[in-house]
This record gives sequence, structure tokens and C-alpha cells, in this order.
Amino acid sequence: MAHPQSHIDTFEALDASEDIGSNPNPRAPISDIIAARFGRRAMLSAGAALAALAATPEAEAQGLIPRQGGPSSLSFPELRHQLAQSDAVAEGYEIQNVIRWGDPVLAGAPAFDATRVTADAQALQFGYNNDYLDFFPLPAGSTNADHGLLVVNHEYTNTNLMFPGMGSGRESRTRSNAEQTRAEAMAHGLSVIEVKRTNGVWGYVPAGPHNRRITAETAMRISGPAAGAARMKTAADPAGLRVLGTLNNCAGGNTPWGTVLTGEENFNGYFGGDPAKTPHQAIMRRYGIAGESWYNWWRHMDRFNVEKEANESFRFGWVVEFDPYDPQSVPVKRTALGRFKHEGATHAISADGRVVFYSGDDERFEYVYKFVTARPWNPNDRAANRDLLDDGTLYVGKFHDDGKLEWLPLVHGQGPLTAANGFADQADVLIEARRAADLLGATPMDRPEDVEANPVNGRVYVMLTNNSRRTAEQVNRANPRARNMHGHIVEIIPPGAGSARVDHAATEARWGIFIAAGKPGVDAGAQYHRATSDQGWLSCPDNCTFDKKGRIWIATDGAPETSGVADGLYAADTAGHGRALTRLFYQAPTGAEVCGPCFTPDNKTIFLAIQHPGEDAGSTFERPSTRWPDFAEGVPPRPSVIAIVKKDGGEIGG
Repeated sequence: MAHPQSHIDTFEALDASEDIGSNPNPRAPISDIIAARFGRRAMLSAGAALAALAATPEAEAQGLIPRQGGPSSLSFPELRHQLAQSDAVAEGYEIQNVIRWGDPVLAGAPAFDATRVTADAQALQFGYNNDYLDFFPLPAGSTNADHGLLVVNHEYTNTNLMFPGMGSGRESRTRSNAEQTRAEAMAHGLSVIEVKRTNGVWGYVPAGPHNRRITAETAMRISGPAAGAARMKTAADPAGLRVLGTLNNCAGGNTPWGTVLTGEENFNGYFGGDPAKTPHQAIMRRYGIAGESWYNWWRHMDRFNVEKEANESFRFGWVVEFDPYDPQSVPVKRTALGRFKHEGATHAISADGRVVFYSGDDERFEYVYKFVTARPWNPNDRAANRDLLDDGTLYVGKFHDDGKLEWLPLVHGQGPLTAANGFADQADVLIEARRAADLLGATPMDRPEDVEANPVNGRVYVMLTNNSRRTAEQVNRANPRARNMHGHIVEIIPPGAGSARVDHAATEARWGIFIAAGKPGVDAGAQYHRATSDQGWLSCPDNCTFDKKGRIWIATDGAPETSGVADGLYAADTAGHGRALTRLFYQAPTGAEVCGPCFTPDNKTIFLAIQHPGEDAGSTFERPSTRWPDFAEGVPPRPSVIAIVKKDGGEIGG
């Protein structure tokens, strides 16, 4: 996840604006639950925290403790931490640039011209700030690792790096004129591009037959329980069944039937006007719509002005599904998965064939969710799964201090989710998923981002990026820090994990800590394998993926601010002697975060989205902190997708 202009301002300023923390009563936050589980004594060192974990027989039996031996199964020479204008990868590997912001995607697209960024051009070109990545082999249904479709989210725009004369800082976002604002809207959404590996080198196919741009103006269908609800209706769409575009697409996921899921995250930042002049002030406040927009959109497009269209914001914050193989398919907002700041929607197939989709609500003191389909998916009839995401149950997580995780259903009429509490029907529950989760007593987390199931061991890993608002009263053994600047990774163990029949649909699971981030010996409470090197520690885990051996690959967002090192990609075993022994594999150029790690089916390529390069304090179009990846005079930094391959053609990681 990235915050617009987060690297242009201080970390504290970021906390105060983008990551707003709108939960009015974050009862029993995860820090308190961890402390209650493992005790509050001996909080002075990471070693004490590890000792407390090791002293828990139940945790030891479940494999929650980092092994004391070694070595790691990862064979690459570890990279040294850096913070530089260019990127770097471990020795023996090669970085290949696949596509950059502004490169032509559709037929008729002009070549990129940094001095002339227009809406019409952006609608045909690769969008800005690429995030989530997914690889779909060509032909469909194959396991081809050399030819496929790369699906890419475009989360947000850096106005000051897109256009000349904008200056730097937050103010730059509100200096765009009407044409520049529309160009930004066209740079949002997603790209679908055909990619090929030829003679060991990855490239994309301009105007490929499957290529597609989805923008903030692409027509989409609304489905599920909230479709047609009163709060989904607008003057432009009185039926509440159609919407234009998707916004702030951060992480995503896919389905077993071969479609894309993209999560709408910080949609609140696009809406301006005074919520007090609408009937929905309290609801808007709970989602962070506070009158001040990050951008100028609301001044130039009426639907983003809450005073002129009070309901438009309810049509964002959803998971969107579309078919990457059909460029004419209409994207669908699947409201059954709930409305919040979705950091992805990744799937696992439960033992009974039902499909479970995990998602985090990326804001401090928000929640972890999962959606369970009402019926199993049909592997033999793709069409039978077309509307599977419209029928099922959304759950929110409650972490207990005895190591139990309880999944609480967000179902109208159950518990407090009744008309007496303002929920007239299931549509209301889903539109106000945050308030529904509040009333159920879900556990507020430290910015839950990517939530991914490991296909090898069946465990689920929750990236918790950080929470600088934690108070001294919340200091505890697992995170002995008054401000959790570095984040941690929670490991969830569903029933049957490690077997062929994992019950991801179960309403109870177990949980523990996999990693507590930060620099060992410097940042109190940092917790890794004891053999982690001075280059292997990390800060601010954000996205993750798994290779076919079940090893976790962790991308970070925020390390320059918290630790003075570039964001990067780290890897670790999840089992065996090298469990939680993180190793540094790649680091991004200054100002950038690493997003969307994605392997090809043969594990011989990993694609990475390098987002917001040059997003540093004082960086401008004219004088950016880096000109990566072109390093050409007059060309600003360009968010890009890269491919990393091993020079000898072997598998990534060894």
C-alpha cells in the first residue's frame, strides 16, 4: 500500500492525513491481545519477547517459534542495505524493465512525452504508480511461463512529478487544472498487458489483442446485496446499478476460475466538500471523508463533491472483478465482500470446495476480514462461477489472548447488526462494514495490508505495516515499543493446516507472531530467527507472495522513513531450520516502495511493481530526487514494472 505523497512529507504528517485512523473506539487492539497472551513482564528486550514465545508449549507445538538452527534454504548472496538513486538486486540476478508509466498500451497510443501528459494519451498508455501484479498464462488454462497477461493496478498519482510547475509537498496535488485532473483520473485504474520472454528477456506487446486500460471513467456494474440500495443511487445512476471507474487500487488477487480481483483502498482522499452538508456525515467520518480532498478532482468533477452528490462515495471501497482474457468484459463491483479500504482479496480453497477470500482494511486500528462463498466453485464449468462472489458470508477477525482466532459473521439480524442499530438490511451492513465490525467487537490491528494464504502449508500471513499511534499504555512483550514504527507479521493457522484438507472456511483458527520487524539490537521488540544478518532485517512489511517451495517473499513500504534504508524485497523460509530467517534480495530506488511480487509458474521470474520513485521531500518534476529508470535529463521518475531473473536461468531463490 502507498500513501499519496507519503515520502514528500514527514512520517508524522503522513500519519495525520493519509493514514487517518478513523476508528473512534479501538477497543482491545492487537497489541493488548498479544500482551495478554504472552504476558506483560520482561518487556525490555527482543530476547525476552522471544523467550516468552519459546516458553509457550502450545506455540512451540504449532511451529510458531523461529527455529534456533539454520541455515536458510535460500541460496542467493544477500544484498547489502542501501538508499540510492538506482535499484539493486542480489549477485547472480538481473533486473529487466518491462513497462514504464506512459508507455503505449492500446492501439493509437502516442509515445510518452513528459512535457505533454494529457487525459486522451493516458487513457491509452500505461498508468501511474503500479501496485498489485498478477500473471495469467497464454493461452488461458495453460501453465506457460514465457507468455501471458500481466495485470497491473494503478493506485494513485504524484501530481508534482507528473506535471511541471507544481512544486512539492501536499499543496502540489491541489494545483492541477481541469485537464491535468482528468489526466490523473485516466492514469488510475488498471492495465492489462501482453508480456513475453524472448531469449531470456521480458518485454511487452504494444497494442496486444488482450491489452486493456481500465480508468476512473470505465463503466462498471454493481452486484450483490448492496446493488440498487438507496445509498448506491445517484443523479447519474438512479437505479444504483452502474458506476464509473475504480479508485486507489492497491493490492488485489485472483479467483480459481481465472478472473482478477482488485481492491479499492484509500477512496476517501478523492472526495471534497463538507460532509456536514450531507445526510451521511457520521458514515463519511468513519471512512475518512473529512472535507479536505487529496486532489482537485472535486473542484472539476461534480460527482466527487459530496455537497453536489452525497451518495457517490458509497460506490467506492469495494472489490472489483473482471476477466483479464476478455478486454470487452464489464468489471463488476462485488458488494458481498464489504466496503472498506481493501488491501487485496486473495483466495484459498477450503476443504469442502468453497472459496475463501482474505482482505485487510489498511488503516491503523482497522480489521482483518474474510469472505466465504455460499457454495463450492465448479472447476469444470467456468460460467457456473460467474456470480459466486455475490452469495456468501463476510467475517471479521477477533484475536483472543489464548491464541484463538474467532471469525465473526457480518450478517444482518445477527447479534447487534439489527434495525435498532441502524442496519435496515444486509446492504446497510456491507456499506457500513466498519461500523458493523466495531459493534461485533473485532480486534483493531496495526494497519492490516496484504493477507495471503501459503499454498504449501495452508497458513495465512497478515502483513501489519505499522502503527505509530500506539501509546505507552499499550507497550507489551511482543511489541515493546510505545510507537510500532516497524510493523509485524501475524500467522494464522486454520484447522487442517499442513494437511491436504485445510478448512479455511472454519469460524475458528489459531494465531501467533511470525516476525516483529525492526533492526535487532536497535529497535526494541524486533523478533526474527536468531541468525538474521545485519542486512536481513526489515521494516514496514506490506505485500507478500510465496514461491512453490512455500517460502515467503515480503515487500516493504516505509523503511526510508523508519529505518533510513530503501524499501525492498526480502525472503524467508516459513518452516524448518531457516524459519523467519529473512534475507534481503532487492532494494528500490530512493522514494519508491516495492509492490505486487508475482512469480511466473516456473518460479524463474519474479515481477515487481516499483511505485512512486522519487517521492522524497522536496522532489519536483524539474528537480526530482531520482530520474529512475530512464536517467534522462528532463524525464521525471517513472513508476515501472520490472522482472528479475537469475542469470543462469535457474529458479528464483534457489
